[in-house]
Amino acid sequence: MAFLSNKTVNLINLHYAFQALAQGSGGVFLLVFLLRAGLSVPETLLALAATVVVRFAARTMVLPFAKRFGLKRTLIFGCFVLASQYPLSAGIHGLDMSLVARCLASGIGEAFYWSSFHAYFASVGDSAHRGHQISAREAFAAIIGIGAPLFGAWSLQALGPEITFSLIGAVQAAGAIPLLGAPDVAIKQDAPAGSEPIRLGVNLYIANGWFSATFVLIWQIALFVSLSESLSVFGGTMALAALAGAAGALVLGRGIDAGHGAHFVLFVFGAVMVAALLRAASLSTPELAIATNALGAFVICFYVPTLMAAVYNLAKASPCSLRFHIATENGWDIGCFSASLLAATLVYAGVPLPWIIVLTIPSTIAQIILLRPYYLNKKGTV
Repeated sequence: MAFLSNKTVNLINLHYAFQALAQGSGGVFLLVFLLRAGLSVPETLLALAATVVVRFAARTMVLPFAKRFGLKRTLIFGCFVLASQYPLSAGIHGLDMSLVARCLASGIGEAFYWSSFHAYFASVGDSAHRGHQISAREAFAAIIGIGAPLFGAWSLQALGPEITFSLIGAVQAAGAIPLLGAPDVAIKQDAPAGSEPIRLGVNLYIANGWFSATFVLIWQIALFVSLSESLSVFGGTMALAALAGAAGALVLGRGIDAGHGAHFVLFVFGAVMVAALLRAASLSTPELAIATNALGAFVICFYVPTLMAAVYNLAKASPCSLRFHIATENGWDIGCFSASLLAATLVYAGVPLPWIIVLTIPSTIAQIILLRPYYLNKKGTV
């Protein structure tokens, strides 16, 4: 397994396992916990939009920080700030200052964490094994995600949010430990402002941000409502979805690395649209919603390598991988904010949640239009 020979990628994938554990046991509950804390669905969507605004604003600080301290320290800093969102979440009771503090911590932490994580992974990964390396990462995360939501749901009910979210925050912070043995990546003091890889990456991430809002985040809210806001059932549903995802996570990487990305784009994104329609149709029947949630998780494990193999190689081909990912993450914020704000407006106006999930489809079509020519281009073949 040549794609496992990169020790630095192995270390960052080990770090990602901690991130996956925190996300699976706590992150998947953050939005739905707001509903339990007294927020309405439109208010929860507006809180999501507010967090994205903070992300966008805070990202202006990432490049100066990374220039001074290096990319690895920037990633570790983001990891610690992101950890603080969990204990802050425990104190939320409606529209209060705890909610404001959580939105600030989430936004700042995500701005530093995801920009630097993607830039680091793009820099140290191998273009020839990119699909394998991403698939291995996502498979590892999916396996961890099988048990994590069950623990999170049990702990929230048995131990309460204060203890649960504090433990999960500690797990997120512990993710910095594997990074201590990884090399740093220096950031250029100056680099060209724009390039074709950056433009394509930004457009892909605008569509991906819209997709993430509708197919993942808003779906979690809709699913939670469909399941009568039961934390235990929701946790079990997330665990079942992770099991489905783990089954498919390693399948796709080999085909991408062999140069079949253009074919997979049609297959994977076509499956995404089918899954979105099935999800929208299932919300009135909890048993069907649970099944379509698992199907969606299975599809996501194909979606991530197909998208990110291209994005990481575009980043490596750009003048500076961090600047590339700062630009693409800004694009993600634009897409996610737009979808969240539109969804909040539509729900407030009385539009049923299934119609919000269908909004996944335009972003999926956009990603096909953008991504397939990349894979068809000989220079873009991974």
